[in-house]
Amino acid sequence: MIVVVVLVISGMLIVGKRLTRPQTPGASLSGSNAAIKGKDAPDFQLTDLDGKTVRLADLKGKAVLLNFWATWCPPCKVEIPWFVDLQKQYGPQGLQIVGVAMDEGNPRDAIAKFTSEMGVNYTILLGDDKIADAYGGVEALPTTFYIGRDGKIVSRAFGLVSHSEVEDNIRAALKQGGTVAQNSKQTTGAAR
Repeated sequence: MIVVVVLVISGMLIVGKRLTRPQTPGASLSGSNAAIKGKDAPDFQLTDLDGKTVRLADLKGKAVLLNFWATWCPPCKVEIPWFVDLQKQYGPQGLQIVGVAMDEGNPRDAIAKFTSEMGVNYTILLGDDKIADAYGGVEALPTTFYIGRDGKIVSRAFGLVSHSEVEDNIRAALKQGGTVAQNSKQTTGAAR
């Protein structure tokens, strides 16, 4: 009973915080899945757990599963083992899973400990309100964006969805913009 009360209060605080923010240019990503499909994913520059700067633009040519999550989020804890397995399975095909930790205050050490205990094998970034706003305001955790190799949004999911839905969205992201990946391989090969 206490857990339910804590979860409800936490949810209310998060929704209240998100609703009081001013609208930003990324708010155009707050529409329906169909409305955002094919739009350019907003670029960002965030820090990973080692202090290294990561930009979405650096991942062009790869399909990206961009997952907004937090250490206190029960559905996020369900997804993480799936993502670990999916990174192993689809990483060689060009998938890069990127987790954006939205823990209040970004307690780097706590996030690093949590991800180590969960066996996370993909990039973890420290999120902030700016990236949440760029992606239309992340109103629920987890929220996941699937981005094709061409940098365009393929799909978005709020909350916990089935493993098969996650995998279907990954496959769609890997297919979208496949010529971008081939062109960058050809360019890289020509430069050698």
